[in-house]
Amino acid sequence: MPYTTQDLIEILDQELRAHWKGERLLLSSEKRLDNPVVAKAIGAGQLSKVFGYRDFQGQIHQYQLEHQVSGLIWRTHQFRDQSLRSPELHSQLIAIPDDKQILIEATAAVLQFWQRVTQGMSFWLAGHDPQPATPDQVEQWIHQTEWAELEAARTEVYLNLCWGNPRECHYQWSQPDSGCIRVIAAIAQPGLIKV
Repeated sequence: MPYTTQDLIEILDQELRAHWKGERLLLSSEKRLDNPVVAKAIGAGQLSKVFGYRDFQGQIHQYQLEHQVSGLIWRTHQFRDQSLRSPELHSQLIAIPDDKQILIEATAAVLQFWQRVTQGMSFWLAGHDPQPATPDQVEQWIHQTEWAELEAARTEVYLNLCWGNPRECHYQWSQPDSGCIRVIAAIAQPGLIKV
C-alpha cells in the first residue's frame, strides 16, 4: 500500500530535520554549484544540507507521480463567524494531475466564502505598494483564472486567483504560463503583512 500524503509530509519533515542537524552527508555538493566563490562562502556543510534535502525531496516527488499520491492538504479557514475547509498544495510536495482538478472544483466554495465575508470591505491588489481595486476588477480577475485559494487573518482576507501549474503559480518567474493575482479584502487599508 502506498504512503499517504500525510505520510510523505512526515517523512519530508524528518528528513529535513536530519539534514539540518548534519546527520546526512552529500559528498558531491560542491560540484553542483557553478560559482566557486559562492560555494566557498556558503561552505561544504551547508551545501551538503541543501542539495541532500533537495535530492531526497525529488525522490518523494517521483514517488508521488509513480503512485499518484496527492500533494494537497485540506485547511480550515475562519473569518468572523464563518469557516471554510478547502484544499491547497503543501509547500514541500508537488501536484499530481488530479490535484489541479480538485483545486478547480473547490473554487466555487472558496469564492462563495469570499463573497460572504467581504461584504462592506475594500479590495486591494497585493504588492509592494498595494493598489485599490474595485469589485468589478476583482470579478474580472475571477473570470480569468482557473482556481482560487484563500487565507484568512484576524482583520483581512486574502484571495489568490491562480492559473497554470499549482507548484509554480506563486512565483513571478513562472508568468505568464502560471501565476496568481493576490487580492486583499480589508476594512480600510491592508495591514503590513506581506502577501
